[in-house]
Amino acid sequence: MSLRRRITGAVALAVAAVAIGLSLTGYLSTRSHLIGELKSELRARASPFLQPHHRAQGAPDGGGGGQPFRGGGSRVPAGPPLGGAPGYFESVSPSGAVTARDGGTPQLPVDAAAIKIARQAHGSFYRSATVRGNHVEVLTIGDPYDHDAIEVALPLTSVDSVLSGLVLTYGLLIAGGVILAGLLGALIARAAVAPIERFSEKTEQVTSALDRPRRLEETGAAELRRLAASFNETLDALERSISAQRHLIADASHELRTPMAALRSNIQIFLQSHRLPEEEREGLQEAIVAELDELTQLVSDVLELARGTTPTEHTESLELDVIVREAVGRAQRRAPQMEFQLELEPTVVINSPDRVARAVTNVIDNARKWSPPDGVVEVALQAGELSVRDHGPGFKASDLEHVFDRFYRAEEARRMPGSGLGLAIVKQAAEAHGGSVTAANAPDGGAILRISFGPAGRTPAPPAQTATSAR
Repeated sequence: MSLRRRITGAVALAVAAVAIGLSLTGYLSTRSHLIGELKSELRARASPFLQPHHRAQGAPDGGGGGQPFRGGGSRVPAGPPLGGAPGYFESVSPSGAVTARDGGTPQLPVDAAAIKIARQAHGSFYRSATVRGNHVEVLTIGDPYDHDAIEVALPLTSVDSVLSGLVLTYGLLIAGGVILAGLLGALIARAAVAPIERFSEKTEQVTSALDRPRRLEETGAAELRRLAASFNETLDALERSISAQRHLIADASHELRTPMAALRSNIQIFLQSHRLPEEEREGLQEAIVAELDELTQLVSDVLELARGTTPTEHTESLELDVIVREAVGRAQRRAPQMEFQLELEPTVVINSPDRVARAVTNVIDNARKWSPPDGVVEVALQAGELSVRDHGPGFKASDLEHVFDRFYRAEEARRMPGSGLGLAIVKQAAEAHGGSVTAANAPDGGAILRISFGPAGRTPAPPAQTATSAR
């Protein structure tokens, strides 16, 4: 169902509910008022028969019709039939005998409640009844002087007539209100949805031409301005993402061109290797294998970066100190003359095992690469933060802000193997789960990299351990 129809239906239902509520309230209020007046009239009609000076002379308890009633031997004059305006009167004895005060045949129904009041000679209650086609309201009230009960009935004809008219009136009012509400609801819905439709048309025009960046005008109502601002922020994020992808593809293509060209050249030479001396053929084979390794590593790094900072689906609890110790062990085997000083606090993080392991390896290899052959690399893990310090030349001031950029290589690094993606992968792995990375120069020389892989906690392992590997 469209929003316009929903608004129309909601307005129509709201008005219908209000009309029904008001009509019901008016009907019940009028009915209560009319019935209240009728009940007051019944008590007024019964009052003369409940006075001491109106007690009947010699009237037998529960006597038959036509016997003297009250007032010095006088008889109650015969009234109109049941349903007449003056009212209809009966008396009920404690034994349940009924006497019509007009001398005729009793017509009102008598139940156990009426007999109980007659026996107690006090109390009263009202009830509605239909007797011989006449809808009447009946008052049954105890007579403490004659020790019986009086039943007085008045017709409800006028009340029913008024209420029937109200039902028709209120029914027409509700029907007209619903129809009017439907029309007004349609107009309101049209006016309410019109800005949204215009907004949708603009967004369709913008999204259909993402290669030509455009933004929505933040004008109109406050809600639409807020929506336009939010949409523009989404477009900014999308544009940055597309731009990052394009830059990654362009940079990857540029970086891949050199090793592929070198590999192609070496393979072409290798095809004619039978003309070369044995030593040159062996060197050529080693160069091809090295270039293939470099190309494989570069492709792997590009694929890792293409995953972005979105958290991976597979995460688990990782003992970060164990991962760091294993990465240092591998680096030690590659550089046996180098010293690695470890100060590791048992730490658990929730992250992707592959991402964390690769990031830790990259940052330690980066420190190993920039340290002297017999230098020292300090690795510490405290309060969930991994810090790795080398004693190399450190970062130039102009390079610090680009340390974690993709494919960025300092001038000194361009003579060394690598693609400039290692620290970019470290940053991406850290930020994927709410972590962070920083780079700085140590006061006494060397570079310090600090990495957090998101919220971390201590394991129930022994306190912090310190280990130093010999050269």
